[in-house]
Amino acid sequence: MKNVSKHKKELLENGFTILPNIYSSDEIEKISACIDEIDTSKSTVRKSVDLFAIRQFLKENPEINNLIFTKKLKSILQKFAGNNFFVVKSIYFDKPQNSNWYVPYHQDLTISVDKKTELEGFNYWTVKQNQFAVQPPLQILENIITVRIHLDKTDENNGALRVIPKSHLKKTYKPQNIDWKTESETICDVEKGGIMLMKPLLLHSSKRTTNDKQRRVIHIEFSNQELPKELNWAEKLVLDDF
Repeated sequence: MKNVSKHKKELLENGFTILPNIYSSDEIEKISACIDEIDTSKSTVRKSVDLFAIRQFLKENPEINNLIFTKKLKSILQKFAGNNFFVVKSIYFDKPQNSNWYVPYHQDLTISVDKKTELEGFNYWTVKQNQFAVQPPLQILENIITVRIHLDKTDENNGALRVIPKSHLKKTYKPQNIDWKTESETICDVEKGGIMLMKPLLLHSSKRTTNDKQRRVIHIEFSNQELPKELNWAEKLVLDDF
């Protein structure tokens, strides 16, 4: 991969960076075919006219792991994250062609864990589709790197992420406090087979689809930080040779 230092700088300073041509068309087709075979009756699946989403995506569908974690992706992860990182969350998002699904500006402030327990600094517990989520101390969120794998060409017309560069540096940043006199918005166009790396604290949003084109994304979060002994990551996955 060219310009590693440039992309590392973008991720550190702006909170995101986009890398094209990480997967070939053939690799994308194999991933797509595997997804088409997934049992959509599971409790981790949410399917409607506006959204098809699968939580605990890699944990529930381990047969897809070898297709996703190619040598090329592993090489990129090692360059950006080092050798001690592991998967802590995975979600598949499919925004259909006629979706009116709109996501307002927000930060990704929760992690997935195996149970609920009282711990200092861990707040706002929720349960989604039998999955415990909690907002942890900021240093845990700051340590996470998110990889978004794009199975379709994505632009402003079919739900490309809109982000506020550098907003991840402002810790917890409530959307209602965005000062548009000083902040700017960037639309993150990503070609089919490309990936976007981002920090969870980056403010991001997604508008409705207007061009009748599908937008499928595999969202995977990585960390190298263990949780307090009372808790475990719900989806911890250690990759081979990583």
